[in-house]
Amino acid sequence: MTALLEVRDLVKHFVIGRGIVRAVDGVSFSIERGETLGLVGESGCGKTTTGRCILQLERPTSGTVRFEGRELTALNQRELRAVRRKVQVIFQDPYSSLNPRMTVGQIIAEPIAVHNIVSGAAARAARVKDLLHRVGLLSQHASRYPHEMSGGQRQRVGIARALAMEPSLIVCDEPVSALDVSIQAQIINLLEDLQAEFGLTYLFIAHDLAVVRHISDRIAVMYLGWIVEVSPAEELYDNPLHPYTISLLSAVPIPDPEVERTRQPILLHGDVPSPAAPPQACRFHTRCPYVQPTRCSEEVPELRQVAPGHLVACHWVEKIRAGALTPHEREPLFDPGSPEPIGELPPPV
Repeated sequence: MTALLEVRDLVKHFVIGRGIVRAVDGVSFSIERGETLGLVGESGCGKTTTGRCILQLERPTSGTVRFEGRELTALNQRELRAVRRKVQVIFQDPYSSLNPRMTVGQIIAEPIAVHNIVSGAAARAARVKDLLHRVGLLSQHASRYPHEMSGGQRQRVGIARALAMEPSLIVCDEPVSALDVSIQAQIINLLEDLQAEFGLTYLFIAHDLAVVRHISDRIAVMYLGWIVEVSPAEELYDNPLHPYTISLLSAVPIPDPEVERTRQPILLHGDVPSPAAPPQACRFHTRCPYVQPTRCSEEVPELRQVAPGHLVACHWVEKIRAGALTPHEREPLFDPGSPEPIGELPPPV
């Protein structure tokens, strides 16, 4: 079975001054039709840049992006226009992504007219009302401006605008991070209902692990431009294997005070290194609570399958899984030719 979206060895570097920012550095994944892939990680790890490269809002430095078997990076702007009807996006900020000078009805009707999905003003107005109804808004909202609506209502307008194109794939770029928690649940439930009704496929970008768990079939964890773990959603939460994923999940609150009191969060050292000067070899080794001398700083870990559908990029994943390695204070790095330590791991850049 051919995946709806295939991303292979995707690289996006930005030239800033005399340096290069390695925002995305060799990312590969695929999404099956009707599936939701969650893409998670800290701010600045390259999640949004990956989404923008898929949408061709940013042209990749190298790598391939195949949608329905068609290579998007080889298409010109005219050819991309036809593809973009099938690949839509829901942006993070529902206010800045809507034109403040247009009414809600005009915002939703504009792409319908541009792509000639429905002909005639009356037919487009009827289509707009139908879309508003499907995202939980009233037909009266068509005459309002974005500033007259709440954040949750504005995000529903953004969803209706994406839905108007009758897409196959929607890139959801942190669509609920700017909303109150109670509204987040409503939007997530709406996205799930629409997926079931229209057979949509989602790339769901987020940093909130609880939200991603609720909506995703599989989850890919990013760190500093790399994907370090890919797993079915429940498997990732029940059995995380990469040290970064383990650390992230150890800090997620559990709504059970008895369980919460017995947990030991794993504290990472320092901040995320700069993508302009990432660490050599394993990019996580400068903060990893499981770091081992020499190998972690000299050999790039391969993203390999350790269980059905579960891929991890870590040299020591088998020992971590077996409990042979436990979190510890950072060990000194050793020169293989000398018994003497050469100092502590370098601080993050």
